[in-house]
Order: sequence, then structure tokens, then C-alpha cells
Amino acid sequence: MKKVKFLFGIHCHQPVGNFDFVIEEAYQKCYLPFMRAMSKHPKIKFSAHYSGILYDWFDSKHPEFIELLKKMVSGGQLEILSGGYYEPILPVIPEADRLGQIKMMSDYIAKKFGKNPSGLWVTERVWEPQLAGTLNTAGIDYVALDDSHFISAGIKPEDLFGYYITEYEGKKLKVFPIGKELRYLIPFKLPAETISYLRRMSERGNSAAILMDDGEKFGVWPGTHKWVYEEGYLENLLNALEENSSWIEFSTFSEYLEEHPPLGRVYLPTASYAEMIEWSKGFFRNFFVKYPEANNMHKKMLEVSQKVAGAKGEARINLYKGQCNCAYWHGVFGGLYLVHLRQAIYEHLLKAEGRMREDAVEVSVTDFTRGGEDEVILRNSQLNLYLAPAKGGGIFELDYKPKNFNLLNVLSRKEESYHRKIYEAVQRQGDDGTVHTIHGELKLKEKGLQDFLVYDWHPRHSLLEHFLAPGATPLDYDRGDFTLGRYTFYPQKKSREVSVRMFREGIVDRIPVKVEKTVTIFARQSIVAVDYTISNLGKELLSARLAVDFNFLIISDIAVRIKEKKENQEKISFVDELCGTSVSLELGKKATTWRFPIETVSQSESGLEKNYQGSAIVPVWDLEIKPGEVWKNQLVLRIEGK
Repeated sequence: MKKVKFLFGIHCHQPVGNFDFVIEEAYQKCYLPFMRAMSKHPKIKFSAHYSGILYDWFDSKHPEFIELLKKMVSGGQLEILSGGYYEPILPVIPEADRLGQIKMMSDYIAKKFGKNPSGLWVTERVWEPQLAGTLNTAGIDYVALDDSHFISAGIKPEDLFGYYITEYEGKKLKVFPIGKELRYLIPFKLPAETISYLRRMSERGNSAAILMDDGEKFGVWPGTHKWVYEEGYLENLLNALEENSSWIEFSTFSEYLEEHPPLGRVYLPTASYAEMIEWSKGFFRNFFVKYPEANNMHKKMLEVSQKVAGAKGEARINLYKGQCNCAYWHGVFGGLYLVHLRQAIYEHLLKAEGRMREDAVEVSVTDFTRGGEDEVILRNSQLNLYLAPAKGGGIFELDYKPKNFNLLNVLSRKEESYHRKIYEAVQRQGDDGTVHTIHGELKLKEKGLQDFLVYDWHPRHSLLEHFLAPGATPLDYDRGDFTLGRYTFYPQKKSREVSVRMFREGIVDRIPVKVEKTVTIFARQSIVAVDYTISNLGKELLSARLAVDFNFLIISDIAVRIKEKKENQEKISFVDELCGTSVSLELGKKATTWRFPIETVSQSESGLEKNYQGSAIVPVWDLEIKPGEVWKNQLVLRIEGK
């Protein structure tokens, strides 16, 4: 009987910033029982990759797990793969950081397990051709990528049962194609179906059946712990593999390379797994187009990387943690939509960036977002303040450095493909939260989610102006000249303060109007002053409501579900006990204030659910400005640590 090599591997990861109890549950339901089961079948060789987040956690919480891995490595059953230590999408971080993250992981593996890793797990299988050169330089011999990468390069499906050679600028790398059919068989189908697949492979004379996939499928994904362990799937699969070991041979990737030549040369295009390609519209970097908030984090990461280039120690580690991929994108689950993951990225990037001299102030003009327009950044020892004059003069990032916290880390509400399933509901919602749709049953974690399918027509920046009709409500936000209009701007620096003056002319209810606003921060202080001057350039009375957006991430506000309206306030204050900040906004002239949560509907493994993204706090002034006259006001934002 012809034989087939079975190359089997898992990849396990938890995001930077994830809750400890979530990782503990994954450990108890998946990571530990999987390795215990495998250790009882030492003849079945396999490979594993763990992200550095998990290695740090194992070392701290369960060092006995590391000892179990060591035993399996020394026994020749387990091969450990390298990777970017804090699981970055390798192509989208600077080359020096790629090499640094890989070195950090490879050094850890060599120290802990006594062997230098020769293989590497490519995060989310996001491939760009230049990676071959990076990985070769890093001492990596091989990677495993989806078979779809190879098919898109013109390789026939029947030629995907070995490995190929690719290169970049002459630097070579070996690449294995991961079999899609195996990914869908294990661990979801009966073991007999996997054995049947492997038998077909052997009969065709294929030398290798290759699987490398998420380890969380073996116990963390919904329903898998019961199926894989309680109902005996994994033990039954391992027994079946051993019973057929006369023709199924078990090999690590490295052992296979020693025994078999390559199938040929290949040049792989930019790619990832099929679902990621769908979510990103063909290219991972498109997430930075769809989600400006992801782009802002990415460009912040690039900025910090430049600042700490060559640094070692905590600054470098925090930069690497700030490159963890999870909060930079969204498919159908979590990711960018999870507040605590986004905030963890900002926390570590701000820690890496470090503090300025106490009496220093800075102003810089740069195309920070790489969108072709200049942004303005004001800095002192307490604050970073990022403004977009070309987009309404709004503030899109406000970092309170003593707490390493971005107060404006608010995600705007966007339509997602899975929202259509709610729109297409054709029958009543069941008592169990099920909506019957033309796509089948859709499980909702909360009833009435369709009421939260509200989308923002502008980013959730702060300091955006809306001119509304008298008596207007929060539902009447207009799309007028000023909200996202281009402001002319002039940055200014004095010895103890920096500011930017912005102005533009536009039309409000057929009346020409000029808006001027100056944003100032001061040395040593966590205070932002905003001076408004609104001029009526027309010949008629300007009667309107001026609503100015402020959108704050208030973590302790997550439970807020009601709209609030308060009349004639001179000051708005809130305390965020969870992040330890106290914020007050002095309104100058008395105003009505609107307050409501920004909530999205996103998908999780257990259904659709509401996610808190931030809180809108909107002061509203009733304006009566005669022709040729002006309205002036000063707002003062104060931030304190608790």
C-alpha cells in the first residue's frame, strides 16, 4: 500500500489586552486538554505555534504547561514554530520590527526548549512577497500558507502535496500549502472521514497531507469542547490515525524537508485565507481604508516605531505589544469592534512613546494618516492632540499621557455585511432570541438589535460643528458646510503654549457665515482651550442651533443605554472609575447638552450583540447673530487622573 505523510500543526493566540479569565477558560477548555491528549500518543508527531502573549501568560500563570511542552519537544514528538512575538501582521509593520519580533520569539523558543526554530507561523496567513526576504534574513527556513495562495499563483490543486521554493531578491524560503479540505474535516467531521481523505491522498501517490490551523478549534470555538473532549472526537481521531500507521506516516515539517525535495519554484501574490480575502476585499491593507480608526492606530504605530528606533527594553516591548494584529481589523468577530483591544493598543503605544520634558510644548504639521492632507499635532508632557483641518477641523485623538489613555478612541457605526441578515428578517423573532431570515435562523444575544442599526455619516471626531434649525434634536444632524468642511489653518508656538487657528466660510440657511476656532494646549497642563468666533457675513438675522460634537471613550459608561438631555448647563463632567480619569468640559455660555451612547451591532461566536464604542456628549447653543455681528465663546476641557 502506498503511504502518505501527515503533517499536522496548530496555532494558538490570544490578543494583547484580552481579559485574564478569557485566557484561563481557553487554557482549561482547549490548550491543556489538547496537549494532554497528544502527549498520550507520542508516535503522532506534530507542530505548534503559540504567540508570545500566551508564552508570557503560561510563564506567569501555568509554568507547568511549558514543562509539558518541553517534555514533548525533547521526546521528538513536537516541533515549535516561531513567529512575530506579539502576533503582528508582519507585512504591515516596519522591517526592523519584523526582524525584532521574530528574533524575540526565536530566542525565547531556543532558551525554553533547547532548539532553534526553523519554521514560522505567518499571522492570519497574510502574505506579501517581500516577507520571503525578511524571513530568510531572520533565519527562518519554511512557512505554511493556505492552498488558495498557491492556486492563485497558478499551481494546480493536484500539485499541492509537498512544498515549494519562493524567493525575494534572491533570498529563499520554503512554503507548504495547507489543505483546505483538511481544515474543514478536522475537528468538525467524524474521524473516519479524515482517514478516508488520507487514504485517497495515498492512493493518488501524494507525498504529504498538510494541516496547520487554529488550535482554538479544539475546545474554544462554540460547542467544540464538548465534541472534541467530552464526546471523544480527539481521542477517536488519534486512535484511528495510529491504527492506520502502516500507511499514514507522521512527520514534523522540518523532518519532511530533510527527506523530500521541493515540488518547484513559486511566486505567491498578496493573499490570506479565503474568508480574510472576502472581509478585506482582496487585500488586508484595505481594512485601513474601510475603518479610519484602524488606519489611525496603524499610523500611530508607525510614528511610535520611528521614535523608538534602536531603543531596547520596555519601550521596544511596548511597541511590539502595540503591533498585535487583533484590534486592527474586523471580519465577522470582535477585533476592532472590541473597546478593550483597541485601548490596549493605544496604551502600549503611548508607553513606548514615552513622556516629553515637563516644560516642553510642540506643534507639528504632517500627513499623519497618509491620506494626502495635512493633520496638526499639538503635544506637551501631559497630552497629545491630533486635529484634521481638512475634515471639519475635528480632533481625532486625545492622549492623556499619565494614564496612557486615548480619550477619543471611539469607533463610528458602519454597515457590515451580516447586518443584512437582520434587515431581511421575514418572520417574527422567537422567544429564544432567534430571528428567522431568508438565510436561515440567526441567533441574537439581545432582542431588538435592529433598532441599533444606525450608521454614522461622519467619523466620531470631536469638535465638529453642526448648524441646526431652531428646536432641532440629536436626530437632525445636518450635512452642512462646516461638519466635514476644509478649514484653513495656522499653527502657532509660543514659549509655553502651542495652538492651531482654523477658519472657513460657508452657508447656514442661505446666510454666509464664517467660523473660526483656535485650539490651544499649555505646558505642564492637561487642559485644552477652544476659542470660537462665529461671524454673520450676511444681511439677515442668523437664527440657528450650534451643536458641537464631543465623543469620549468612557469605559465605566458601558452600561449606559438611555439618552440624556440637560438644559442650561455651564459645565459637563464625568469620572471614569475604570480608567482613572476625571474630565470636565466648561461650556462658557450656558448650553443644552445631549448625551447618548455610541453602540454598534457586531457578531461574536455566540451571536449578534451590542457593543459600546463611546459616549457622545454634545453641547448645543441657540444662536441669534445679527448681520455683521459675531458670537464668541470659549470651551475649556480639563483632564485629571484619579
